[in-house]
Amino acid sequence: MEKTGSRGGRLPEWLRLRPGVKKSYGATRRVLRDLNLHTVCESAKCPNHGECWGKGTATFMICGDRCTRACRFCAVESGEPLPLDPTEPRRVAMAAERMRLRHVVITSVTRDDLEDGAAGHFKATLEALRELLPCGVLEVLTPDFDGREKDIMTVLSGGPNIFNHNLETVRRLTPEVRSKSDYDRSLGVLRTAKVLSGGGVYTKSGLMLGLGETEAEVLEAMSELRGVGCDVLTLGQYLRPAKENMAVEEYIEPAWFDYYGEAARGMGFVHVASGPLVRSSYNAAEFDIQRGD
Repeated sequence: MEKTGSRGGRLPEWLRLRPGVKKSYGATRRVLRDLNLHTVCESAKCPNHGECWGKGTATFMICGDRCTRACRFCAVESGEPLPLDPTEPRRVAMAAERMRLRHVVITSVTRDDLEDGAAGHFKATLEALRELLPCGVLEVLTPDFDGREKDIMTVLSGGPNIFNHNLETVRRLTPEVRSKSDYDRSLGVLRTAKVLSGGGVYTKSGLMLGLGETEAEVLEAMSELRGVGCDVLTLGQYLRPAKENMAVEEYIEPAWFDYYGEAARGMGFVHVASGPLVRSSYNAAEFDIQRGD
């Protein structure tokens, strides 16, 4: 395909958000405030924040709101984190129950300050959710735990249905985009989760486009994700959350997202969400784990 995306600068028409239905926005906000919970929707300045809350859903962010890493693309605050709150898992479960969620997504800041990277806190949250939502689909979006198998196993022992860890960008750009992370380590996390679960857990990953990657690099990253058994893929446009973050190199046209989505399906991904405003947990419940599509 011929490159037709626009260079970074003014937002193109296809990225201009229009006001959506806010029917459940206030109710969602009240639940989260009442239970004193963080969401990646707010902390990462997600462009779909209003739409998702308006539908009565949100992505819970556990382990505090301060990350021990400072990836250049991310709006989450970095710095010295506070101690883990042992009441948080139960509060997350209570929120999911009040919101009547059938598909719950749990992510976290990276906690390199903790010996287990907060893997045990993930497990406790999953167990609390399973107690109140025995039939719910539970999805985790985890940090890399420095690739430690024992910590990945701890998370898996909590019983998630979907294990997500984002590759974020192509190999060449990883040192610039996420300097404290490693491309092959991230691939290894997904491989380990698939192997340790005996293939019983769906694995998932996501890529941001518009950081200067080439078509060949995107296709290579998708192929390498399939090579480690990744089942589900999300592709979305990188949007600069603040002036302190790295700039957008290019706004990718929707036709390119369609092209990459079809290419991914051809590689064997069982579910693909590809579009400018797609994010890791955006409309996550559209993936039917019963049917596997």
